[in-house]
Amino acid sequence: MTQVIRSPKQLGAALRRERKQSQLSQGDLGSRVLLRQATISKLEDGSTGTKLGTLFDVLAALNLELVIRPRSKTGPHSIEDIF
Repeated sequence: MTQVIRSPKQLGAALRRERKQSQLSQGDLGSRVLLRQATISKLEDGSTGTKLGTLFDVLAALNLELVIRPRSKTGPHSIEDIF
């Protein structure tokens, strides 16, 4: 399923959903990418300051990819309805 993500909080929530769908704990995911559980928790909470390398490592561990495209004309209220 394609998800529209426009904020760190939305990204964190999407990563959490994918991790849980893969039946992984934060510790399990952290072990796969050599990160502490606390780092995964901060990423899922939408904390800013995450290194791009860390994000891409987590995306790869969850078998996800980042796609860049032009922003759609949908308003913020419609995006929230998706989640």
